[in-house]
Amino acid sequence: MTTRQRPRTLWLGRWGFVLAATGSAVGLGNIWKFPYMTGEYGGGAFVLVYLACILAVGIPVMMAEIAFGRRGRGSPIDAIRRVVRESGSGAWWSLFGWMAMLCGFLILSFYVVVAGWSFSYLWKTLTGGLNGTSVDDMAMIFAANNANPWHLGFWSTLVTLLTMVIVGKGVREGIERSVSWMMPGLVIMLALMIVYAAFSGGFSDGVAFLFSFEVGKLSSEGLLAALGHAFFTLSLASGAILTYGAYLPDQRSIARTTVSVAIADTIVALMAGLAIFPVIFANGMDPASGPGLLFMSLPLAFQAMPLGTLFGVIFFTMLSMAALTSAISMIEATVAWLNESRGISRAKASWGAGSLLWVISTLAMMSFNVGSEWTLAGKHVFDWLDFLTSRFMMPLGGLGMALMAGFLLRHEIFRSELNLTPVQHALWLFMVRYVSPLGIVLVFIDSLGIVTLDLAAQWPWLLAILVAITAVGEMASPRLKRQLSE
Repeated sequence: MTTRQRPRTLWLGRWGFVLAATGSAVGLGNIWKFPYMTGEYGGGAFVLVYLACILAVGIPVMMAEIAFGRRGRGSPIDAIRRVVRESGSGAWWSLFGWMAMLCGFLILSFYVVVAGWSFSYLWKTLTGGLNGTSVDDMAMIFAANNANPWHLGFWSTLVTLLTMVIVGKGVREGIERSVSWMMPGLVIMLALMIVYAAFSGGFSDGVAFLFSFEVGKLSSEGLLAALGHAFFTLSLASGAILTYGAYLPDQRSIARTTVSVAIADTIVALMAGLAIFPVIFANGMDPASGPGLLFMSLPLAFQAMPLGTLFGVIFFTMLSMAALTSAISMIEATVAWLNESRGISRAKASWGAGSLLWVISTLAMMSFNVGSEWTLAGKHVFDWLDFLTSRFMMPLGGLGMALMAGFLLRHEIFRSELNLTPVQHALWLFMVRYVSPLGIVLVFIDSLGIVTLDLAAQWPWLLAILVAITAVGEMASPRLKRQLSE
């Protein structure tokens, strides 16, 4: 029996899914974090390890999520429920769909605050509000920006409103039309920034920082950083990719589409490094300053350089667009579920979800000012949202997706959707059954920070984890699967 659903809407253009999924993957963290990790952990050597992690963990799970979405043709909840029902399994497996949808929504609840920083700094650059003469001055401007709840709340509210307007217009008229110009625009602005950086005086240092091949810097910490970023950068287990996959036409190759997104995401991240780090080195600044690199060091560097205001505007416009494309993807799963399962019009679903989002994001925003003393176990609302999603919900959700695809569900479903050769399918199945879950478990353990992982010294534990994953998966297929479905 098949439960293949007729799609309500599809991406209109050939590159609709690729642009939307790449927009989801390319966020604020990707603009500074991946380039910095590349330079810190061995340059080209780290990039090779990262690409291997993408192939072993990111791409197999992403292919599974897209297959879930296209087969089930719905929100994460509906799509997973339909696919597991087609496999004869119990509907409770759709809890992973609930987790993915909730995860994306909660991430967006604090992400709009961070995105608001980008929009705020674009305005400050346009109006001359970034007039500090030292990093300490810029730090004071950043602190003052966060300390004013009306100011910070305005910009996070603006991000919420823009997101809801775009998503409310629908998949084609809203999301696809927006990303069809925002993503090419982002790449063009990055290219302009790279040309600017080439004449900054620090271009050779920036290139050396990013691409020098230093294997000696590849410690266990660097390997885990590559593994973690390979998982998180593709927006896995947050409902975005699965929901976007529901709009993918049948004739599109899931494998080729997934590889295209992974390559585009990596290229954009490396371009960001070539745009940012030469400017940083030319001004003798620290490339390891994290988010402060974007909101403290770079604005100061732009001030000291010819045409700095112009390229500061270009940079923060690019940053704002990257934030917006990510925000759009994270709310789409919730809006799709309200629209399809609850029969609420898309416009009403968008504004209803946006209203709740605004309430939670306002509480997260207040963590920096009037709510700075509202803590639970030492964490503010903002910190709790980040902690729960990045350290628990995303790794556990990704692990569930991999185990369902690898062990629980009928392989005919994935053979049909993925349309791979027998050798390619066997390789994908091996990855999604054993390699990807092991990688996700390592990301989970490392993110909790309970133990310090040394991959070279602790390989017996890694082998034990792999054996445990295999045992649980084999139990679930097929005997436990029948029991759970009864």
